[in-house]
Amino acid sequence: MVSLPLFGQKLEAILNNTLKNVLLILVVIVLALGSFAGGFVTGHLVQIPGISGLQDPNASAPSTTSPEQQSVTPAEFQTLFAPFWEAWTLVHENYVEQPVDDLTLMRGAINGMMDTLKVGRNYYYDPKTLEEQNSFLNGKDYEGIGAYVDVDSEYLTVISPIKGSPAEKAGLRSGDQIIAINGEDMTGVSPEDARQKVLGPGGTEVILTIFREGTDAPFDVKIIRAKIITPLVEFEMRSDGIAYVRLNTFGETADAEMRKAIEEMLAQNPKGLILDLRNNGGGYLDQGIAVSSAFMPKDQVVVLEKFGDGELKTYKSLGNGIVTDIPMVVLVNEGSASASEIVAGALQDYGRAQLVGTTTFGKGSVQSFIVLDNEQGAVGITVALWLTPKERSIDKTGLIPDIYVEITQADFDADRDPQLDAAVETVLALLNKTPVPTSMPTPVTKP
Repeated sequence: MVSLPLFGQKLEAILNNTLKNVLLILVVIVLALGSFAGGFVTGHLVQIPGISGLQDPNASAPSTTSPEQQSVTPAEFQTLFAPFWEAWTLVHENYVEQPVDDLTLMRGAINGMMDTLKVGRNYYYDPKTLEEQNSFLNGKDYEGIGAYVDVDSEYLTVISPIKGSPAEKAGLRSGDQIIAINGEDMTGVSPEDARQKVLGPGGTEVILTIFREGTDAPFDVKIIRAKIITPLVEFEMRSDGIAYVRLNTFGETADAEMRKAIEEMLAQNPKGLILDLRNNGGGYLDQGIAVSSAFMPKDQVVVLEKFGDGELKTYKSLGNGIVTDIPMVVLVNEGSASASEIVAGALQDYGRAQLVGTTTFGKGSVQSFIVLDNEQGAVGITVALWLTPKERSIDKTGLIPDIYVEITQADFDADRDPQLDAAVETVLALLNKTPVPTSMPTPVTKP
């Protein structure tokens, strides 16, 4: 779940060689990817004539795109990018606070480019954010409130809190919109900027104003930040003979750690298995394929990628299954997203497992994640949509569970888990070949 920026006569004195090289490298990478904005950061090594004062808006202003800029901008983009360079120059010559930070402007340009792409999730991670995301996925520590968030909506939105985190203890839920932070209205503030405001040193306090669908009015939640460690896997061999394994994220060692946990429990001959993917916001695609393969025969389709031209790319199970026959249930909820939906969708399509819980998040777009050279962050570009083996679309619809069970506020307050109870009941029904529990309430497809 998940869910981020002086030209004129003194240019050569301001832009040092390191920044020049960084910008050039980024241009080369963008062009090499066949980008929709090739060359947008070219032309940074040349001098541009200064602009003296403000111009009469009705007057014909001289061009501020220099011949040198034109020469380093690819020929097919020279006309297209003339307004960009003109705006760049005007900022450097007229903005009230000087000097302007060129690196920040460059990263902001990439962010703006990604924001214009409306299909799927397209984003730029600056180096700091990239490091945070890698730590988040791979069970390393960072400091904050501990929640997967969506930065594609109008407001920063919670996908799912991490188990045991300050966010979970404070009662944050999937779908909660953060409309103010420490009393500061987030209307019009980019969700990524809002996310940065939520982060902070452990032990410090942040007050989030939450809008939650179904409540009468926004409300404040006080959270004490902490060092967040995201364990990839938790497991337990239950006294009723059911093996329980919770996968919290699809980090780079998720499959290996999950298999180790399951193999340890297999030595005790479990009757059935519960895989808990609730509030698992996803992660790496290859780990989704590998995790699915633990429960499926060889060469079954796990997921399809559908590209804009209609092409379908098929990913199949790897043939290294370890629990392919015992009764199985997968727990899901509105915080189960991305790779979680790939695994759950495949197991549901083949009838390998019953899904218990609530409708999943609906994050079914495929991002090509490319790390930029010279440690300058990374970009994620939507290249396709995910489909289940039966070619059901995941994106924006999610997966409807076979047994629909909600957790109410009263359940939360009393530390009850009716979804897990229903999962256990379902496994036992499958073992005894008796009817599984009925869905309650009626499933509702996401809009």
